[in-house]
Amino acid sequence: MTGVYYHELFGRHLEGYGHVESPARYRAVMERLRDCPFTDRLEFVEAVPADRDAITAVHESEYVDGILSLEIDQAVVLDWGDTVATTDTPRAALHAAGAAVQAAGDVLEGRFANAFCPVRPPGHHAESGRAMGFCVFNNIAIAARWLTGEAGLDRVAVIDWDIHHGNGTERMFLDDPRVLYVSLHQYPHYPGTGHYNMVGTGDGTGYTLNIPLGAGADDGLYRGEFEQRILPALDRFEPGMILISAGFDAHAEDPLSGARLSTGMFAEMTEMLAGAADRHCGGMILSFLEGGYDLDALADSVEAHVGVLARA
Repeated sequence: MTGVYYHELFGRHLEGYGHVESPARYRAVMERLRDCPFTDRLEFVEAVPADRDAITAVHESEYVDGILSLEIDQAVVLDWGDTVATTDTPRAALHAAGAAVQAAGDVLEGRFANAFCPVRPPGHHAESGRAMGFCVFNNIAIAARWLTGEAGLDRVAVIDWDIHHGNGTERMFLDDPRVLYVSLHQYPHYPGTGHYNMVGTGDGTGYTLNIPLGAGADDGLYRGEFEQRILPALDRFEPGMILISAGFDAHAEDPLSGARLSTGMFAEMTEMLAGAADRHCGGMILSFLEGGYDLDALADSVEAHVGVLARA
């Protein structure tokens, strides 16, 4: 079975009326997963709130306390304009982080073969001390730190195929050889990071792999990068679990990117990572929703991605 970690708060967090990162994204994903051909292979699990310690393992205490103590009766801008908190945002962010640790533990303990977390707010831009790029807490980083800390895994790999570089995740693990961070992203594009020469620092040198791609990148280019660079990197690293920052904004129909991926390419990338997971970590994969802003393309791509996990 594949675990799907949900909470009604993920559909109530509001960035602002008319914002592309809207509650409609969560509704589109959940409606599709509850009425798809493989629904009987999914188990829907209500997310629990995270322990503060799990969040402060990657975020500064002052920042975490500031988010959790927000009492909001009108929209509050958390960064320079693109990340907004409203009434339900603090609790939604707390449960998104909770889903990360909950799902990581359930997959590690064998309750599920793998898991998908359609969380909002998303996470991979959030840095240690600030919100950024629609992201409040860095959900995938929280999971990776918990796995290599409290859970005791020697190595985890984070594959980030969102069209935007996951600057927050990269920065949190730059000097950590236990976490292999791999990102394919449009460059130059928001947030402007992710140059190929950033390969990590100190003990983490060689454990960051950035693959910046120009506008117009298509299925063939992504396939080649997976076959020639990403899969060999995973085989050398031998991760104990594979985590995916599953943004679907590289889809050809997405309004925020210049990539040209088909729906089927998200299934193909998932299949390649599932093969690597079978070779190295008993098939264990943990996937987090990041971007994806055309609702039809998002629902189609999530179905393609989770469909592979459900068959794995």
